[in-house]
Amino acid sequence: MDTPSDFPAERQVAGPCRTAGRRIVSEANSITIVIPAYCEAEAIGETLAELQSVVTQCGITADVIVVDDGSTDGTAEIASKANVRVIRHKRQRGYGAALKTGVLAATTEIVAITDADGTYPLESLPAMLDELQTADMVVGSRTGKNVQIPLIRRPAKWFLNQFANYVCGKRIPDLNSGFRVLPRDLVLEYFHILPDGFSWTTTITLALMCDNYAISYQTIDYRQRKGKSKIVPWDAMNFAMLIVRMAILFRPLRVMLPPAFLCFLYAVTKTIIDLGIVGDPMVSASAVLMMNTAVNIAFMGAIAEAIATHVGRRRPGSIVSSGERELATLHDEPQATLPPQ
Repeated sequence: MDTPSDFPAERQVAGPCRTAGRRIVSEANSITIVIPAYCEAEAIGETLAELQSVVTQCGITADVIVVDDGSTDGTAEIASKANVRVIRHKRQRGYGAALKTGVLAATTEIVAITDADGTYPLESLPAMLDELQTADMVVGSRTGKNVQIPLIRRPAKWFLNQFANYVCGKRIPDLNSGFRVLPRDLVLEYFHILPDGFSWTTTITLALMCDNYAISYQTIDYRQRKGKSKIVPWDAMNFAMLIVRMAILFRPLRVMLPPAFLCFLYAVTKTIIDLGIVGDPMVSASAVLMMNTAVNIAFMGAIAEAIATHVGRRRPGSIVSSGERELATLHDEPQATLPPQ
């Protein structure tokens, strides 16, 4: 199905969508909005109605794709009434698989993703699209004044964010927000490492962060979802394991140096105790073993870091992209003039 008539072509309008007289999205650079959905019959209709209102008021050219991930509650049928493209999986394949299906089906350079449960404020989409002019990816960061994240999920979410910050060496305001805008070809660049589960957004965030792409975070609210959440408590462990895997892939020394240091510290402490306190003329076997372990882990980390750096895992395009963003910002600022001599 072509771009539906319910989501009209771009036009200039007055109101909050205007940014310094510029049009947010041109017809040559329209967007595809991918919405993965699994048993979201309670919310999908309202979500599409809100999206239609936003793109109509702001004059955005939008091809909306709802990917039904094997729903059994009529989600696809409700979505089809909104005159959008609906793609159905015959069975449930996962949140990430639905996103990948939608991205592959997209026909525009820019892709936006959001959830079907009504939690994200879609009125933030125009500002995010405008921000993409100076960033490689724009993420809706759920750090606003009205954020309805269940209390039981907050401790695990905080820990995972801190762990991810350590791995990347940067602060990540929202690790796994499902509301973001980015170029389609950037997604395809990392397609082979993107999982089929809920960790899709976490993976692409860590990958772009570690590869030094320019990521912008827009503060948004987060509403209470309609319907039942699909995330289960043990997903937190899966997210933690994912961060470890991503660290080994992009920043291996961040993972391997801490255990190497602990082994080294144990070996030195045990040697001091054996020779200085106990008076044993021989260094214990455990101290020698831990020292060897520390050296082996450190060397493996160094080799893995070299591979990650020089064999193509860190994209050369990311350096160019980041540099262009910074230069654009500097050129926009007033230039200082030197007083005459």
